[in-house]
Amino acid sequence: MARTAQTTRMRAPYLRRVWLDGNRIPDREIYPFCLPIFSRDEFSLEFDCPVTIIVGENGVGKSTILEGIAALAGYDEAGGGKGYRPVDHSRAVEAMGGALSQSLRASWLPKVTQGWFFRAESFFSVSRYLDQAAMDAASAPPDFLSHSHGEGFLRFFEERCRRQGIYIFDEPESALSPSRQVQFLKLLRRMDETGFCQVIMATHSPILMAYPGARLLGLSKHGLEPIKLEQTQHFRLLREFCLDPELFIQMMLDD
Repeated sequence: MARTAQTTRMRAPYLRRVWLDGNRIPDREIYPFCLPIFSRDEFSLEFDCPVTIIVGENGVGKSTILEGIAALAGYDEAGGGKGYRPVDHSRAVEAMGGALSQSLRASWLPKVTQGWFFRAESFFSVSRYLDQAAMDAASAPPDFLSHSHGEGFLRFFEERCRRQGIYIFDEPESALSPSRQVQFLKLLRRMDETGFCQVIMATHSPILMAYPGARLLGLSKHGLEPIKLEQTQHFRLLREFCLDPELFIQMMLDD
């Protein structure tokens, strides 16, 4: 990976902690503050290593937390980087991170806000924006959209994840086959080895959860707790399926 200009010689992680300030919550009855994870003023998320991976079932608030962190970093909560507003918000997927970010506090050391927030839902809007921006500047566009969905994802990651900064990935496995997920892990390792990239990711993929050295956190209505890969429901279901696919599917369908 090419080394590019850096804003600090300090190594990742740069964002050390985010926490909920109860005095900043406008209304506990509205989303996202009605989620169980935010029902008390004790929500806190610490980052003590360069790669943090959050896992949990749908609806517990993983994406909303990432959106809130992205907004704190100055990124578009619907996806993008600092200074970019590539998504048409009149038609964008609903993002509630902006509301959450107003009630969050953050501790940085130092504050590094270069990077990117990747959302699978807005990938095509972001890619179209970047291609058009390059053409408007009379330069060769990165041409993300002429590839398959998964190949476009990986090309996008390779293009954008080269600089010192904070990179937030919300379910990057969405368009990636298992073999492409391994390719993504190789990219993640290259980012990690520079020492200057902080990665915060939410995923349902046991393959991505297994990234060596990552801090794996399980999110539930009870809060965020460190968890081992083998303890996740995602891993257990996949293991049972691999042991006997036919029996597993039959049992699931009959349940």
